[in-house]
Amino acid sequence: MALIDLPRPLRGHPVRPPASGIARKRGVWERVHLDPWLLGMLLVLMLAGLVVLYSASGQRLEVVIAQGIRFGVALVVMLLLAQVSTTTLLRWALPVYVAGLLMLVAVELVGDMGMGAQRWLVIPGVIRFQPSELMKLAMPLMVAAYLSRRELPPRLKDLVVCALLIGVPVVLIAKQPDLGTSLLVATAAIFVVLLAGLSWRFIAVLAGLAAAALPVLWLNLHDYQRQRVLTFLDPNSDPLGSGWNIIQSTTAIGSGGLFGKGWLQGTQSQLEFLPERHTDFIVAVLGEEFGLVGMLAVLVLYLLIVSRGLWLAAGAQDTFGRLLAGSIILTFFIYVFVNVGMVSGILPVVGVPLPLVSYGGTSSVTLLAGFGILMAIHAHRRLLPR
Repeated sequence: MALIDLPRPLRGHPVRPPASGIARKRGVWERVHLDPWLLGMLLVLMLAGLVVLYSASGQRLEVVIAQGIRFGVALVVMLLLAQVSTTTLLRWALPVYVAGLLMLVAVELVGDMGMGAQRWLVIPGVIRFQPSELMKLAMPLMVAAYLSRRELPPRLKDLVVCALLIGVPVVLIAKQPDLGTSLLVATAAIFVVLLAGLSWRFIAVLAGLAAAALPVLWLNLHDYQRQRVLTFLDPNSDPLGSGWNIIQSTTAIGSGGLFGKGWLQGTQSQLEFLPERHTDFIVAVLGEEFGLVGMLAVLVLYLLIVSRGLWLAAGAQDTFGRLLAGSIILTFFIYVFVNVGMVSGILPVVGVPLPLVSYGGTSSVTLLAGFGILMAIHAHRRLLPR
């Protein structure tokens, strides 16, 4: 009997689709390991940040140019990290963590002072940076690497090790003093532990222990940190002192109304009533000049970025990738929530900038480096057999 000549696709040779502009475009994104949707939203956010920063900085073009250069450096870092495989990330977790710890110790010994805090390392003529920003990535990287090699959900001894890994750098950062950053670093690592499958019963026990430790924490706070909490509870108790920042920020946001006063037309910001308007309180400038509509537009953009990040994290097909990617995007959400919450008066002021909108170099590089790692995890995900 003669054999039937089957078409080539049924012989195991798939027919390639005809070349098209769309196919070539997808191929480019796959080759550079970038997610076009996430990258596009990040670029829109950075552009919006530069527009608001120009007004918040008192229309100083040099500040906007400096921030743009920092964004450029951060994008290059993101592109480079997107090429790194999860295997390499896993291998480098411990060295990066140890390097971060050594730099925090160096800050304690020879760090540069600024605004009453010792948080920076300076290489004369080269760079001035905050090692605590590096720990925002090094911490979840280390904890995810440790737990990925253990049986999950984590057992008690593994949780003790994680507590030590988290506690040492958090204490060093809190001593600078920088309570806000220390809490964010701890949060990034705690997200890894939660994503590892910690039982709700154990979470309830930890929450109870944390609540019981609040009096001890209160006694160990600096005077200005206690004052921030008291000001949060009653800003009008010291309207010309510690309550000035939050009163001016809520006034600026409220005066913006629905559509705002217009770009460069904000009175609280342009007349310099609003302190730290180009860094921690830039949301108040946004609300005053662009109103509720402008604020909602930026918040929706943040929500879309977080949603896309969670979708990419859900596609990770190994434990290390899922834990690390989930922690990165959830921590990004916490940055936004804390900054908007403190500026609007629903959280105490802790000195957390608005991601990719507030002026800052090290934080921008750290944030985009995190998104580069997130894209790397998605691009290098392991193909499982069907």
